[in-house]
Amino acid sequence: MASFQAVCSGAGNRNISGQSLSEEPQSLDHPRLPTDLVQFAAFLAETTIAASRPQDIGRADILDYLSDLGRKGLTGVARARKLSALRELFRFLEAQGIIRKAPTAGIDSPKREKNARAYLRPDEFTKMLSLAGSSPRDYAMLQVFLQTGVRVSELAGLTLSDIDLAKPAITVRGKGNIEREIALEKRGVQAIKNYLAARPQSISSTLFLNYQGFPISELGIRKLVVKYTKDAGITRRASCHTLRHTFATQQGSLTLSTIGHCKPASDRLTAHCATAHSQHF
Repeated sequence: MASFQAVCSGAGNRNISGQSLSEEPQSLDHPRLPTDLVQFAAFLAETTIAASRPQDIGRADILDYLSDLGRKGLTGVARARKLSALRELFRFLEAQGIIRKAPTAGIDSPKREKNARAYLRPDEFTKMLSLAGSSPRDYAMLQVFLQTGVRVSELAGLTLSDIDLAKPAITVRGKGNIEREIALEKRGVQAIKNYLAARPQSISSTLFLNYQGFPISELGIRKLVVKYTKDAGITRRASCHTLRHTFATQQGSLTLSTIGHCKPASDRLTAHCATAHSQHF
C-alpha cells in the first residue's frame, strides 16, 4: 500500500495503483487538489508519525490541520476549500475500498468571516474636521455624520424643519419612512448655526445645499467625504458608511434604533471601543 504522502502527490492525475484517473469510473476532480493535499501530507509528516497511511488518518488529524491553518491566518474560505479537497480524496478512497469510512465525515466547513466594520480613528476624523473648517457647510455635514450616524440618504434628506436647536436634536426619516430623533452635541449645534448663517438664499427647504442653491445630492456628499479622507492622508478606503460606523464605534454601545435599524438581532450594537464620542467632537 502506498504511503499517504505518495497518494497526495499523485492525486491530481493518478490513483493509488498508478493508473490514470481518467480510466477509472470514480476519479478525483478538484482544481487545487494536488496542492491542498500535499500541504496536508506535509502537516501530517511534521506533527504525527502514526498517520503514515490513508487508513491511519482520523477525524482528529483533520480538525488539528484546520486549527493549524486558522492559527496561520488562513481565512474561513481558504480553510473550507482545503477541507473540500480532503473530502474529495477520502470519498474516493472510501469508494475504492481503501478506507472503511472517510475521516472528514461530519466535519462542518469553516465559516466565512464577517467583515469588520471600517471606522476612523479619532486623529483621522479630527483631521477631516480641521480641513473642512473653512467651509461651514462641509464642516456641519461632517459633524452631523459623526454625531448622529445617519445614512447619506438621511443626511441629504434633512430639511430646515428637521432641525431643533432648542432641544437640540434633529429628526431623521429613515427606511420605511420611520422617523427618529437624535440629540446633537454642542459642537454640532454650533456647526449648524454657522452653516445656517452662511446658507445661500433658496426656495428649497432642504438643509444642505450645493453652491448653486439646490439640494445637494447623495453623490455630491459622497464625493466630499472621499475628498476630505484623501486630504487627511487616509489611505485606506473610507466612505459615508465609514463615518456611520465611526459614530457607533465612539459610542461604544447604543440602541440600534438610534442609527435606524428596525429589525436587529439584538437591541444593542457592540462597537470597537467604548470611548465617549463627545470628547472628540
